[in-house]
Amino acid sequence: MITFKLNGAPVTYDRDENRNVLQYLRNEAGLTSVKDGCSGQAVCGTCLIEVDGAPRLACALKMKKLNNTEVYTLEGVPDAVKTELAKAFVKKGAVQCGFCSPGILMRAKVLLLDNPSPTVEDIRQALKMNLCRCTGFKKIEEAILLAAEARRTGKAVRFEALDGKVGASYPKYEALETALGARDFVGDLHFEGMLHGALKFSDHPRAIVRKIDTAKAKEVEGVIAVYTAADIPGNPNTGLIFPDWPLMIAEGQTTHYIGDVLAGVVAEDEETARRAVELIEVEYDVLDPITDLLEAAKEGTERVHPDSPNVLENCIIKRGDVRSALANSAFVARGTYQTQPIEHGFLELECAVARPNGEGGIELFSQGQGVYEDRRQVASLLGLPEEQVKVALLSNGGGFGGKEDLSVQGHAALFAYHLQRPVRVALTRDESVCMHPKRHPIYMEMALGCDEKGKLTALQLRAWGDTGAYASVGTKVMERVAGHASAGYYVPAISLEARTVYTNNIPCGAMRGFGANQVAFAMESCMDELCEKGGFDRWQFRYDNALVDGLKTATGQTLHGVGIRACLLAIKDEFYKAKYAGIACAIKNSGIGNGMVDESAVRIEIAATDHVVLHHGWTEMGQGVHTMALQTLCEETGIAPQIIEVRVDTRAGLGTGMTTASRGTALVGNAVIDAARGLKEDLKQRSLAELVGNTYSGQWKCDWTTKPGSGEEDPAIHYSYGYAAQLCVLNEEGEIEAFYAAHDAGKVMNPALFEGQIQGAVHMGIGYALSESLPLEGGRPLTTRLRHLGILRAHQTPEIVVKAVEVKDPYGPYGAKGVGEIGLVPTAPAIANALYQYDGVRRRKLPMKREKYVSKQYV
Repeated sequence: MITFKLNGAPVTYDRDENRNVLQYLRNEAGLTSVKDGCSGQAVCGTCLIEVDGAPRLACALKMKKLNNTEVYTLEGVPDAVKTELAKAFVKKGAVQCGFCSPGILMRAKVLLLDNPSPTVEDIRQALKMNLCRCTGFKKIEEAILLAAEARRTGKAVRFEALDGKVGASYPKYEALETALGARDFVGDLHFEGMLHGALKFSDHPRAIVRKIDTAKAKEVEGVIAVYTAADIPGNPNTGLIFPDWPLMIAEGQTTHYIGDVLAGVVAEDEETARRAVELIEVEYDVLDPITDLLEAAKEGTERVHPDSPNVLENCIIKRGDVRSALANSAFVARGTYQTQPIEHGFLELECAVARPNGEGGIELFSQGQGVYEDRRQVASLLGLPEEQVKVALLSNGGGFGGKEDLSVQGHAALFAYHLQRPVRVALTRDESVCMHPKRHPIYMEMALGCDEKGKLTALQLRAWGDTGAYASVGTKVMERVAGHASAGYYVPAISLEARTVYTNNIPCGAMRGFGANQVAFAMESCMDELCEKGGFDRWQFRYDNALVDGLKTATGQTLHGVGIRACLLAIKDEFYKAKYAGIACAIKNSGIGNGMVDESAVRIEIAATDHVVLHHGWTEMGQGVHTMALQTLCEETGIAPQIIEVRVDTRAGLGTGMTTASRGTALVGNAVIDAARGLKEDLKQRSLAELVGNTYSGQWKCDWTTKPGSGEEDPAIHYSYGYAAQLCVLNEEGEIEAFYAAHDAGKVMNPALFEGQIQGAVHMGIGYALSESLPLEGGRPLTTRLRHLGILRAHQTPEIVVKAVEVKDPYGPYGAKGVGEIGLVPTAPAIANALYQYDGVRRRKLPMKREKYVSKQYV
């Protein structure tokens, strides 16, 4: 018998004393502020609770450890205490996706009880138990300092700029509820009669599946059904561009990577489903996996997919005579550069809940990055018209591109469709690491030339990207590699090739930066080498070669609204003051472009005098797209933000693509401006109360882009770009002392959110440069532990100074540009260049210092 107090109430527990405390709190006590971000790896801190006044990780505790203790979750903290903490987080912009926020609030609560006047270093040490993938920790540190001050002085945290207008730091939409753990994520949902699914994954990256024996699994008490590929009524394959990804591998088919699904079990509870999955027996003919990128790309190598060559696409861009230009250049820098596969590390694990909609179709609750894409693919799997699949978005706990492809949405929908009951399917952290696509590892050979005066003359690139077992959006990533190869500079002669290559490794797809950051590492390293060879000043060399209005990118697109020189000027003083400094510039597209359509539609519904619903189709995943939509509506109409609800649901019929390519602000903003025109006119004549029942629709569409290498004389590859310059300053020990990030946002829509986005991206970029990697061997990850992936914590993150630059974009709302991805594009080369200034070693492979952060066993 175990007795303890939970949030002040006595509890008597007489069941399994070894039961995990996190599972008890969530599944039995119904306390969902306590999150599961690492499946018991005791590394992320999202499950942090207070036990006898000390911070503890619930996932690392067994119930027997609670005997005679007093336990608090965020639900049990007095309202005044937790709300004041949460308000400090919201005011400082410390809540982005918010999945980590309840755990960090609990840590802050305990810290401030023990230490009412913490220093920044005290806070960083306290946060060693917690991960945050979004903010870079800086806003969190500021928030805890503000909360401490408010508590000491008795002055409440107050919000300014409550009219919601553009340009002010209006609180992020639903940030307060999210920080308090009061807003549901998909994994928090529960419906009457809900069942739970678990998946059987392949034991081998490449093997012919001879037999799948589910008999023993079906006999387990509590198991409702077991499904295989034979139970898929529609198209068994999915895919964002190429439909090459099977929902499940059938008997007789060949697995392509370690994350392929062979079967699914549905049971009364998740534990039973997982226990039954272990009993599924599979007979294989094991084949040697094709895992070497360069070998796979060679003519004659055995194919990963029999019906497709291993080189899925080769993006070729040429302008001028590169061979002659390099031969006649005064100086040429040449090098081979390699980047690594990266795990996105979003803290909210993949989860989907589906239920029958009563009309022969399915309602799906998704965390994906495109609800309309989810609908299209799930409808295809089930053989249903799209109208019979309803997808509702629950703002997710981080994506960074890793939730573009379907993960478990199709499985949940399939199981619910057959059983006509709600079904929840969730991945563990180990399964997540093995299943979802990663950042592309890329092998690059580059040559860059300049004349004796320091003007760039020619650029040659040959790049190979490992897209893994399935295409995902790999071809588009490699097109960005080619299209961004010249970074923020004008180069008159160009010869670029970027190949997308199939292997039996874990698939690679979208991740923040989307190819631009990989090629920036090579390009900016060559820029520094040219400066050394020619004796050029590194800042001035970049300024003189920087793109300006009227010059062309690597793809030949003529640019307007270019802010690179303004960004360079913003960090000039700090560069010349530093003893050891590295500098790098960046350009990053907004919009998918490349001949594809970028479009957005919105609907403004006047539901009541005090309730306006703003419908759109974009995924909120911490980047603030809901807030951008809301602030644009407030700017255009003067409607009070407090009465606006933002809603994303396919029932609105506002077809929208993936939330990707830093395009959400521009597309939804322009669509809201369009929809608000009619509403503004009506408000001149009538009150809002008189407009109840009215709806106002708007859209914005870009259908004029072209694919790179198409041969058009003046191509428009993307409708817009963002621009940046970053500076890394090292101390006498060769460690990062400060990092400066100057970013051209066109128009800063919300200063707090802008700064938080850049800090979070730089934090991710520093990890990418120094420590992060997902090493694979034979198609298998060497580790699936979040702790071993090299994600930096608060105490490992240097000062990050963000400098806003505003050079208006021709197409963005109020001149705004996308900033979600570009924040990490120049980060790794800035660090590499700084390290070279420190020790004279030119680094050509990422990550650069992994052994310092991660056990050598996993390097």
